Amino acid sequence: MTEELIYRYLLFAWLAMAGGVFVLLLFVNAPYGRHFSARWGPSIPNRLGWLLMEAVSVLVFAACFVTATNSGITLSIFFLMWQAHYIHRAFIYPFTLKNNGLRMPLAVTGMGIVFNTINSYLNGRHLFTFSAGYDIDWLSDPRFVIGLSLFGAGFAINRLADGALVKLRNGDRSGYYIPKGGLFSLVSCPNYLGEIMIWTGWAVATWSLPGLAFAVWTVANLAPRAVAHHRWYRTTFPDYPPQRRALIPYIW
Repeated sequence: MTEELIYRYLLFAWLAMAGGVFVLLLFVNAPYGRHFSARWGPSIPNRLGWLLMEAVSVLVFAACFVTATNSGITLSIFFLMWQAHYIHRAFIYPFTLKNNGLRMPLAVTGMGIVFNTINSYLNGRHLFTFSAGYDIDWLSDPRFVIGLSLFGAGFAINRLADGALVKLRNGDRSGYYIPKGGLFSLVSCPNYLGEIMIWTGWAVATWSLPGLAFAVWTVANLAPRAVAHHRWYRTTFPDYPPQRRALIPYIW
């Protein structure tokens, strides 16, 4: 059995699994951050958990890039897009967090490592080896232009929202507070909205099944978590703004 055939089986299984994960997460909150639960077994510092999980995406995607059989400026741009997100997520974002004793179950870290390994392999191997390649004309294709624009907008929304959440704990403040300003005036989780936009844009820009699978997984993971956060805010803060939606302004 060739690697390419194994890859195809893995890709279709991976896409199918996303639906099951979406349903599961509607009923079970992933136990990290404000939803941390010691019932999930041994844990490690939150910052270390994020670094270990997200660094895998940087390394696996880079390995696919350096072993590529396809090349060109378009693929180099895809490489930079991916790494712009994950270098920040692995090596910058964790160190902006106010640790305050927060921890992450090892089980969650392990699942994150497995997810990011498979996801990075599927996307990287497709782009740099199994695809037909992307010539320079792809850069003017409407799919790339729309996808890149969506990716960039989501990237900005995600970073601004993360920054606003970090600022809530400036100085000696700890715990959780009601975020305000920007898209927080409309939704509880603009950081998740931004990330969904990032990987939806990626799927459109690459116009690939692995890209679509990543976008579907992102929605499957973050949409239920946004609902859980929204519910938590409303339960925790009696004065929480009633007009806010969970994830999509004015809609949901």
